[in-house]
Amino acid sequence: MNAKIFTQIALMVVAFVAPAIVNAQEMVDTIAAQELNEVVVKAPKVIRKADMDVYYPSRSAVENSRNGMQLLTNLMIPSLSVTDALGSIQAAGQSVQLRINGRVATVDQVKALLPETVKRVEWMDNPGLRYNGANYVLNFIVTNPTLGGSLQTEGRQALNMAWGDYFADAKFNNGRSQMEVGAQFKLTNKVKSYRDYKETFTYADGTSLTRTETPLGGNIDNTYGKLWGAYSYIKPDTTVFYVQASIAPTFSNAWVANGQLSLSDGSSDILLTDSNGDKGITPRVSAYLEQHFANRQTLVVDFNASFYNGKTYSDYMEQLPGATDYLTDIHTMIKDRNQAYAIEADYIKNWRNSRFTAGASYTANRNRSQYENLGVEIFHQRQDKAYFFAEYFQRINNISLTAGLGAQYTDFMFKETNQGNHSWNLRPQATIAYTLNRNHRFRLSFQSWQSTPSLAETNVAPQQIDGFQWRIGNPDLKTSTSYMLTLRYNFSQPRVEGSFGVRAFTSLDAITPYLYWNDNRLITSYENSKGLQNLTFFLSPQVEIIPTWMMASGHIQYRMERMRGTGYKLYNHNWSGNVSVMLTHWGFELVGQYVRAQHDLWGEKISWGENLSIIQLAYNWKNWQLGGGVIMPFGKYDQGSKMLSKWNTNEKHQRIDMKMPYISVSYNIQWGRQKRSANKIINADANTDKSTAGGR
Repeated sequence: MNAKIFTQIALMVVAFVAPAIVNAQEMVDTIAAQELNEVVVKAPKVIRKADMDVYYPSRSAVENSRNGMQLLTNLMIPSLSVTDALGSIQAAGQSVQLRINGRVATVDQVKALLPETVKRVEWMDNPGLRYNGANYVLNFIVTNPTLGGSLQTEGRQALNMAWGDYFADAKFNNGRSQMEVGAQFKLTNKVKSYRDYKETFTYADGTSLTRTETPLGGNIDNTYGKLWGAYSYIKPDTTVFYVQASIAPTFSNAWVANGQLSLSDGSSDILLTDSNGDKGITPRVSAYLEQHFANRQTLVVDFNASFYNGKTYSDYMEQLPGATDYLTDIHTMIKDRNQAYAIEADYIKNWRNSRFTAGASYTANRNRSQYENLGVEIFHQRQDKAYFFAEYFQRINNISLTAGLGAQYTDFMFKETNQGNHSWNLRPQATIAYTLNRNHRFRLSFQSWQSTPSLAETNVAPQQIDGFQWRIGNPDLKTSTSYMLTLRYNFSQPRVEGSFGVRAFTSLDAITPYLYWNDNRLITSYENSKGLQNLTFFLSPQVEIIPTWMMASGHIQYRMERMRGTGYKLYNHNWSGNVSVMLTHWGFELVGQYVRAQHDLWGEKISWGENLSIIQLAYNWKNWQLGGGVIMPFGKYDQGSKMLSKWNTNEKHQRIDMKMPYISVSYNIQWGRQKRSANKIINADANTDKSTAGGR
């Protein structure tokens, strides 16, 4: 009787305080499951906050995972495309900024997470100003540090070609300190590929020439590795110190295409070889300090530095069948010794229903490129960026408001020609969210960001692509600004949840390529165009088909866009999306995935990424996961582009023999009590630039 009375009282208390708990999610880390005699109160699988969706891993999702990537796959977040076999994470065809406790992270670092330590995953589809223009942000929140250690290993190998991925990470804890070492090796060696290509050149006098390429084979290499080590010191709620060093060699990254050209003017067929690639090494160091003060104040400082020493090359050769001499013989070799340094500091102040964040960052790039094909001529470029922002969040009952302003200063200069540019740009951002109840929410957000010209877009060194095509950068380019307005409706039902929305985007001075004739040479250069505008409608559902057994999630979108530049106005509209289905029972996990790539209009070119299909079956036993799967079990691998210029109309399809069966083995062992790795709230961006060699 006492137990029944206690249970009824407990239920009444929970019913009374549950709405308050939901409304307080901005300030509370998690909703813990509480056992009240015979009643277990659990957190919802997803909590809708004003600026993010928060997902809580279920027990089955954790038990069926051996690393962070597998856990992310099992969460089945709508609109998120997670391809564990290829190590990629995308959303709506765009990149996703990964973070661990607020620190920018890589896919490898996400993979190194222990599933048992992931407390929640924060999904942000309209990131604030502190994320500096990221399209999407995925933030893993892990548990507080304790003692212990862990070892994670994973290997995946194809059965019919030289393709594989191997990974290991170990953590050792001693009091408040933690040491971590890890390694990764990715193998893609001489995988068969070919190219479908057809192009029509229209000369300035109105005459034209069509060249049709019949593929004669080719191959692709993409072999690289990474070694890392880190030390962290954590004093909970007071101090976090973190230092990391890594080195990432690219052993071979190359694409070779062989073909036979047929010309519309009746000339003899031509044999061609077109290849390009790069190899090099990138060491990187970082240091991080996070200090908490009284009255819920936090100061964070982060420093990063990276160096790149490598070479980029492109070779293009044409010859008549049976001939020993070449009609065209072009070799481009660029040796880079580039450096990047960045420092960032943020101040964060929290109140009960509001938050203020302000920060500043500085990034310096120093590039040295040596062109062996231009008489070993050397070019130096420097680029400096400073960014300042302030953002304020306020919750008033069911309405949440976020507003902020960023300012970015960009300056770049070529030493040899004394050419360059500098500019100040403002970055306003605002969001208003209305929560009807815990199952329905509306959000209207406005974002803006800047895109600075790259090394390849501004480098004045001429690069020959083929017999009459050249590429020359434009040092007079200016930083471009983009604006985006998104209206989104989020819904949650007992077995269906997701979002529906519309997004409008414009970039009035987007940096894009443009083509023009100079004598008998077709030049590709770059300009601040007249702008790109697009409108996108999207739906991202998650459906629990059979509770605890079968789940599906996906994203489908329809995009309409217009691009204007020098001498052209182009339109594009297309469907794209992805779908994943997962069936789990008795320790087995069956996952099927299909991705239809987004087709993007940029300048006078429509390009698309990988169309993929994957099926994988895995079995979990103790600390092991044994699995196998097939990449591209159906469909045809396709990645390519379509050029719509009046001077050069072409269509290119890169094909790979991707019908690839593979096996995988994962092992995860832990000892003692686990300690969370040190994680950052911010991360200064210090990525080195890399030259781009020519290529059709």
